[in-house]
Amino acid sequence: MQRAAAALAAECAAVLRERAGGVAGRRVVVLAGAGDNGGDALFAAARLARRGAAVLVATTAGRVHPAGLVAARAAGARVLELPADLPGLLAGADLLVDGVAGIGGRGGLRPALAGLPSAAAGGPVVVAVDLPSGLDADTGAVDGVVLPADVTVTFGTAKPCHLLAPAAGLCGRLVVVDLGTSGELPAPAVERIEPADVARGWRRPGPGDDKYSRGVVGVVAGGPDYTGAAVLAVEAAVRAGAGMVRYLGPEHPTELVRQRRPEVVAGAGRVQAWVLGPGVSPDDDVQGGRIRDALASGQPAVVDAGALTGLPPELGPLHVLTPHAGELSRLLASLGQDVDRAAVEADPLAAARAVAAATGATVLVKGSVTTVVSAAGRVATAASAPPWLGTAGAGDVLAGVLGAALAARADDLAADPGLAVDLAAAAAVLHGQAAGLASAGGPLAALDVADAVPAALTSLPGW
Repeated sequence: MQRAAAALAAECAAVLRERAGGVAGRRVVVLAGAGDNGGDALFAAARLARRGAAVLVATTAGRVHPAGLVAARAAGARVLELPADLPGLLAGADLLVDGVAGIGGRGGLRPALAGLPSAAAGGPVVVAVDLPSGLDADTGAVDGVVLPADVTVTFGTAKPCHLLAPAAGLCGRLVVVDLGTSGELPAPAVERIEPADVARGWRRPGPGDDKYSRGVVGVVAGGPDYTGAAVLAVEAAVRAGAGMVRYLGPEHPTELVRQRRPEVVAGAGRVQAWVLGPGVSPDDDVQGGRIRDALASGQPAVVDAGALTGLPPELGPLHVLTPHAGELSRLLASLGQDVDRAAVEADPLAAARAVAAATGATVLVKGSVTTVVSAAGRVATAASAPPWLGTAGAGDVLAGVLGAALAARADDLAADPGLAVDLAAAAAVLHGQAAGLASAGGPLAALDVADAVPAALTSLPGW
């Protein structure tokens, strides 16, 4: 606990220096609950008080960590029970330390504390101890009122709520403190794929490679209404390193693809992975037939947009479904499960697991946090994308990037189908990195993201 408190106090001090110019004389309110994270908060309060901060501890339960309470008082912190006037408590505070509820908390803040989010809004910087109070540590779902954090300091390892949507969006910047317990941790329930992981796993060609060994991507995309989807998916596959791209589609999108990328081959032929569905209407029988044939081939495939309707009853882990929340809701309805879009957005992991279990496919749910789930139960996430990536055509670009990744590792996937989870999450990370380069903090267009993929690859740590 002392090691945790020291790390927590150090992070709080850093926040105060950044936001308020220093620690001494700054007003800090510490909310201390009954659990061990309340003890962490109390010992951190003592450390901040010894550095000259004006610390007010408000206890939120009938009992608190006794030694922590003694330490806080001895250091000069003022201690009181949580008052009813929450705005008055926080008025003028520079920092609020949330030590109300730890990893055992469930179901949102209790009624007496439900006013905390509105009282803290626009006021002090909020630093959460282990997790924002009101969250369930074990899921990404949000059930009840939560006190959002600007910074979350957690210990040992990240918890599922830190890595899954929508809870991750309430955690702010995540700081993981190593307490020397990593050897005691179980297998991860959720993994976060980082840029350095992508650099290690992305296949780079060697002297003996040719266009076929680098991977041939077949793209069935576009139609009379959404011709641009074909261009975006093809462009992204080329930019992500595919040795060759084949395009199968109507005459007009084919001409647009040829104009943009003359190296793309139009027509059927050898393919090692597919990109299916961007911009394809469910009523397009010709494109639909091509999609069905590709799915029946058993080859790795990105199954997006128009290809997500009328799926065959049996899929496999090499079929990576890439729905957004609305498409995932419709997928669940087709499987006999009535889950509306709002419910999917509230708990995308549960929805993805349901589809993966029913179909046998790998499921990638697009969003601010991308969640990838296998039918075997593995969960990986990616969160490298800027908010500007929520733009028309971005999903078509992701499909092309992922198609190139699957084609490049087709032989490895045949030996280990579980690798599809890693490649799907890696494609999402690369997609987000490219968006960051294309955006530079401002608006972007989907084609800008595709164009930035090579630079995003070469900028990966360890590339």
